[in-house]
Amino acid sequence: MALVPCQVLRVAILLSYCSILCNYKAIEMPSHQTYGGSWKFLTFIDLVIQAVFFGICVLTDLSSLLTRGSGNQEQERQLKKLISLRDWMLAVLAFPVGVHTTVLPFILIEMRTSHHAYPSRSSGLAAICTFSVGYILWVCWVHHITGMWVYPFLEHIGPGARIIFFASTTILMNFLYLLGEVLNSYIWDTQRKPPSWQGMEEEKEKPKLE
Repeated sequence: MALVPCQVLRVAILLSYCSILCNYKAIEMPSHQTYGGSWKFLTFIDLVIQAVFFGICVLTDLSSLLTRGSGNQEQERQLKKLISLRDWMLAVLAFPVGVHTTVLPFILIEMRTSHHAYPSRSSGLAAICTFSVGYILWVCWVHHITGMWVYPFLEHIGPGARIIFFASTTILMNFLYLLGEVLNSYIWDTQRKPPSWQGMEEEKEKPKLE
């Protein structure tokens, strides 16, 4: 039995993200006052993604408690939709985007405490590519409007190097998606299958037929 129920842990993580977001917005930085505000930065976008994801997790837990034993088919359908949305967000956004920041431990805890069904690989990779390309276009648009890059090092490299960098980040995001898929499968396949030594012990304990 877990020392801290996973439902309580999710509430605590959600509250911590809400607190971080409030403090982040309260910091008066010149870059936050320019075009795009805090939404220019992937770190801030990731914090929002994590807060929304764990908010959905908490909502799913509450719905599960309310639906349990009710026999209401409509509530069960809505719960399945919430679970599907939760799993999709973890696979496509929360894990791949969260890996580049310190939020990764929270995601790993979530993966360890609850099984998440990944979407088909093609649709998952298409979704993460859409997010990556969308953010790259957003960064380029901010530069077009303000004449400044969100990340200063982009000022010091040529157009060709920028294209290579943007393509590399998109490939990296695809790799992180696949890593999350493999890790999720490994965690839950390991839990469902008994260790090899346990299987051997069970074989030894079986009575032999005379």
